[in-house]
Amino acid sequence: MSLQPFTSLYRYAVEPIAPFTWFGTKVSSLDLVAVFRLCIALRQMRENLYAKHQRSAAEDRPALAEERSFVRDACAMLTIVFGGEAIIGPLLGILPSFMFSGVSPGLYIAAQAIVEYIPVLPSVSLSTELPLSIVDGFTRAMLLCSLIPPPVIAHTSPVIASSPWALLLSSLVITNGGFFLTNMFSFMEPTPLTLTTPDELKPYGWTTTDIWSAPFITGLYALLTHAQPFWAELHSVISAALGGAGSKVDPMDAESARALCALILAALFSTRTAKNFGLIWKKSVAEKIKTQ
Repeated sequence: MSLQPFTSLYRYAVEPIAPFTWFGTKVSSLDLVAVFRLCIALRQMRENLYAKHQRSAAEDRPALAEERSFVRDACAMLTIVFGGEAIIGPLLGILPSFMFSGVSPGLYIAAQAIVEYIPVLPSVSLSTELPLSIVDGFTRAMLLCSLIPPPVIAHTSPVIASSPWALLLSSLVITNGGFFLTNMFSFMEPTPLTLTTPDELKPYGWTTTDIWSAPFITGLYALLTHAQPFWAELHSVISAALGGAGSKVDPMDAESARALCALILAALFSTRTAKNFGLIWKKSVAEKIKTQ
């Protein structure tokens, strides 16, 4: 299968667009799609949690729901987006992006305000989530392939720059650290903030697609593009084990590798959606596996 149509689509989607270019900021159409997709998904999640809280209020007598605050919701959203970066940045000695530019945080806050003024959002359903799973695959590939690897492989420390573990750990933490923090402090719940066990630490929480797909896709991208010496050697070993000719394997160009990773992520997220809505039969242990 030729990846050219997908690489061309990606190249067009990441081009800076007006009116942002008028002010010298590089915001692409893919960035806007990712921002509004997240803000809408978080509002849907909050509304679903509030409805669940109301249904169980009479039976379990849970804590009273707080009046929703735009500041709290904005903080939750910013924590999800930048929380992982804030954790891994000091460990790598890299300044987080939100410290030297307010464009991205401002864009998320503005999108949050717009979404909050929408009277009614469509409910979460298979007909809406399945197509959006493909969009999620392409936006997530941008993060895992184009945003996370460069600061690591271009690090001033040769040890970090050549470390595959630093690359995979950065991908895992940056992608999931924000959700971990918001879940731990119950930011999305309608009740007051409280410390609780994040879903990721509960039984089978490690099977969540978002957790393992992050280092997997970043590792695959690094393997295909030979981002570090380790991955180039591993690619040669795999090629030789599969009967490939020659001891040296040429790397794939970055855009094609990113497009391939996007297609794989779209398939993974579509499978997750199908499982969540019961299209794929699950039984025994598989029923316990989380696919959120």
